[in-house]
Amino acid sequence: MSMPSLQDGIDNAGSPVKLLWKPNPPLQTVPVVEPEFSGWAEEQHAYQDGVILYDLCHHMNDLFIEGPEAMILLSSVSANDYEKFEIGQAKQFVPVTEHGDIITDGILMRMAENKFLLSGVPASQTWVRYHGERGGYDVSFVANADSHNRKDGPPAMFRYQVQGPRAMEVMERVLGAPPPDVKFFHSEEVIIGGRKLRAFRHGMAGQPGFELLGQWEDNDPVKQALLDAGEPSGLVQVGGLAYYTNGIESGWIPTPTPGIYSDPALEDYRKFVPLYSYEGQKPLHGSFYSDDVADYYVSPYELGYGRSIKFNHDFIGRAALEKAKDNYRRARVTFVFNPDDVRKVLGDPGYLLRYPRDRVELNGELVGLSMYTANFPDQGTLLSLGLIDKAHAAPGTQVEIVFGEHPGSDAPADFHRELPRIRATVQPSPYDQVARTSYRA
Repeated sequence: MSMPSLQDGIDNAGSPVKLLWKPNPPLQTVPVVEPEFSGWAEEQHAYQDGVILYDLCHHMNDLFIEGPEAMILLSSVSANDYEKFEIGQAKQFVPVTEHGDIITDGILMRMAENKFLLSGVPASQTWVRYHGERGGYDVSFVANADSHNRKDGPPAMFRYQVQGPRAMEVMERVLGAPPPDVKFFHSEEVIIGGRKLRAFRHGMAGQPGFELLGQWEDNDPVKQALLDAGEPSGLVQVGGLAYYTNGIESGWIPTPTPGIYSDPALEDYRKFVPLYSYEGQKPLHGSFYSDDVADYYVSPYELGYGRSIKFNHDFIGRAALEKAKDNYRRARVTFVFNPDDVRKVLGDPGYLLRYPRDRVELNGELVGLSMYTANFPDQGTLLSLGLIDKAHAAPGTQVEIVFGEHPGSDAPADFHRELPRIRATVQPSPYDQVARTSYRA
């Protein structure tokens, strides 16, 4: 018996939104890693004045892509520039549909001449596999699921981030030499704990640091070496709760809705995608409800990926992105919630993490969506990443967030009017000043 496909799920539910709309979904958790070590609130801001260790070994999906036509495939399915893609370099992978709607992003690293690693949310990986297989490219794929879904042993690789103002002193201690002088999103091979691995200049929270990748069999000695080297610098281990909030300050929206559900031309693709997958199970929820799933699609320009889009090659969606380059409607911003309103609506919110599609209103009119919200005690309020019409994106603009859960298609069209409003101020994204002004430099 064949496994049901995404298209089967849509057909049985009656529409994409009826399949995906799931109010009040359970909290997303990081598998295996402890939720907290010293407390989520302390861990959440520890990178700002010290050094932290993120354990990223278990929550990400990896796809190894190898073969003489791997570069040709990747170039055909994404908007990225591959003319000077060096071994050890990485890119923010930007695949889109023919209509220019993002599939989801990912981090693509060139591991060798004809070998690449695509990491992150699996939707972009499925897109690459489909086109590689259907297009007959001379490539092979090895998928390594996250530790929630993997059934055949440990991860293929370990992945740790060392970040913060004191990160470089920890790296120098663990390497026994100054850290490699590599550009942002580039890497070099190093030795830690007697094991060879790759030190990747990258971070999620706008502070100096490295992401360290290597074979899983080397995990234990490498991790222990990092902990030992970090102890004199007061290294803080960050648990799964605080880790899932850090993208808000650095300006990364992790869960855009893939633009794959409504185009009749993608029916074969939807039959390729399993129902029990990210695309079939990632819930839509929040105060903004529409029967048309296309109202949840986003452009990579809206997400801030314009710098990664190059028109020096042919790729799926090129014409749509060329048209959208100067005509996309919304901008990515940070919404800073009014703390008095937060207390009035939520009391003491404690740990809070949501990936909603909440209405953003100005004078009662819909002007944007709040998409990634968490509590930041050091800021004294909630912060949210989202999109707003560019006409209203100026810092300081006052808006209202409609906070809560729309029950779905059975509710009245104006149900959102019954939900509470929380005032918010539009601020830049990234919100973290280091990430916004100097991190890449």
